[in-house]
Amino acid sequence: MFRGIRLLKTVPKLDYFRFHKLCFVLSTLLCLASLVSLATQGLNFGVDFAGGTVIEARRTTGPVDLAGLRAKLGALNLGDIALQEFGHPNDVLIRVERQESEQAEMRGVQQIREAMGPEYEYRRVEVVGPKVGAELVEGGILAVLLSLGGIMAYMALRFGWRAGLSGVIAILHDCLTTVGLFSILGLQFDLNVLAAVVTIAGFSINDTVVIDDRIRENMRKFKQMDFRELINRSVNETMARTVMTNGLVLLATLALLLFGGPVLAGFSAALLWGVIVGTYSTIYVASPLEWYLAKRGRVDQRHAEAEAASANKP
Repeated sequence: MFRGIRLLKTVPKLDYFRFHKLCFVLSTLLCLASLVSLATQGLNFGVDFAGGTVIEARRTTGPVDLAGLRAKLGALNLGDIALQEFGHPNDVLIRVERQESEQAEMRGVQQIREAMGPEYEYRRVEVVGPKVGAELVEGGILAVLLSLGGIMAYMALRFGWRAGLSGVIAILHDCLTTVGLFSILGLQFDLNVLAAVVTIAGFSINDTVVIDDRIRENMRKFKQMDFRELINRSVNETMARTVMTNGLVLLATLALLLFGGPVLAGFSAALLWGVIVGTYSTIYVASPLEWYLAKRGRVDQRHAEAEAASANKP
């Protein structure tokens, strides 16, 4: 009879709180570095946000050779050019970096048509202005904020406000450091990377929910156990699941980064960093923060009880 695979035969007894202050310092430095880089360098926006030319074309003689076409268009020195298959193997979507003037935009389109040759028919040629890019930036920020608000509401309703607050702080940490990584390294930030950031938020909270669910179960079983010890126990009990699930996602994302091609490079890099930092923040940011908030709550409760007892004395 198949019993499944057990990564760990016994539950480990590691003290994750031992290094939590050092991890708080590390996380603070990462967030500060991200904020400073965003304030000074900003982001290297792709065509989706910075504006440019969008060309949709179909090859009439067969499937598009993206690698060959990318090399051919890259030799035109028109700046950043992104290509991707669009619906059908014969269709290609081309995004070209915004040029310095409208005349330069038209010349660029003409150069691309000449380089691609007569075997392509053009279905759409549009110029995306900076105003549209600004609207996409605003929409992307709103999407991230709404997802964080929904996650916090869900966590607060299911596990209490402390779990909701600590979980959202951990997600903000993950999203901020991911965007900061792209700013520090100067990597291109486009809609694919934005989709990865929203995915990271969902991935990070998934781990937090698993641990919080185990904390809630253990609180019923071990009512007299110290809360710090109870959190440590819950993290240890879910560690096998964390290693297996996140490890497999890490391997899949790494394969996507190595073999997915340049179109998915930004998305894969963001997701790879998100898997690593999301696992770290769940254990070393969200869990210790929840302990600190719970500790503060118990202190406030004891103070209130003491004041009430003093007031009732004759």
